[in-house]
Amino acid sequence: MRLKDKVAIVTGGSSGIGLAAARRLGAEGARIVIASQNKERIEAAAERVRKEDGVEVLGLECDVSSEAQVGSVVDATFERFGRLDIVVNNAGMMLFKKLEEFTDADWQRVLGVDFMGAVHFTRQAFLRMTGGGSIVNVASVHAVMTSPLVAPYAAAKAAMLSLTRSAGIEGRDKGIRCNVVLPGAIDTGMLWDNPNIKSGAEKIDPKDVGKPEDVAAAVAFLASDDAAFITGTALRVDGGRLDRL
Repeated sequence: MRLKDKVAIVTGGSSGIGLAAARRLGAEGARIVIASQNKERIEAAAERVRKEDGVEVLGLECDVSSEAQVGSVVDATFERFGRLDIVVNNAGMMLFKKLEEFTDADWQRVLGVDFMGAVHFTRQAFLRMTGGGSIVNVASVHAVMTSPLVAPYAAAKAAMLSLTRSAGIEGRDKGIRCNVVLPGAIDTGMLWDNPNIKSGAEKIDPKDVGKPEDVAAAVAFLASDDAAFITGTALRVDGGRLDRL
């Protein structure tokens, strides 16, 4: 198993892409920390991974926009497992409004979760991963080409690409690799709850819809030693949809 005895934190790991990533990393041999905001969903996800996959898992509440809470999650990870090897920055949220209707509070809320969460965990990784490790950020094709009503989300995901490049450069001497995946249309609640999809303003070809497991496979590859010479790169996981937009 490629990740035997490794320890991974997966943010937003209680559902969708995050849960698929947690399960895939666990199947590859890692011990998992699921960090998310909803206590009931965290406990349900942790129990599922524990029972169905036989993986050692710790579920922790965390608002990733809070640097203090992020630090507490990393502390708890070391207390339980004694190490940290992989961070998957997957936590995300979307608000849907016209650009001129977004308030400062809206921007702060979305950027706090979708971008600053990755910033906080990257900082902790750089401080605590003394033996090296891997950071995998989960952005979106919205970082490259977007649609109406999601300006803060698209901006946050674009910023994550730049953060990945910087972390790839500065992490090199620390033995820390940092890469980012750009999912396209993935079969999750976030996709089907999108008002643009519900209204028909944005059309989705069923052939363009991937599974959370497709993204999880890319995350596991980038987290593993199979990607030992890959850092600072962006990997699209979109079934080629971006090429056709």
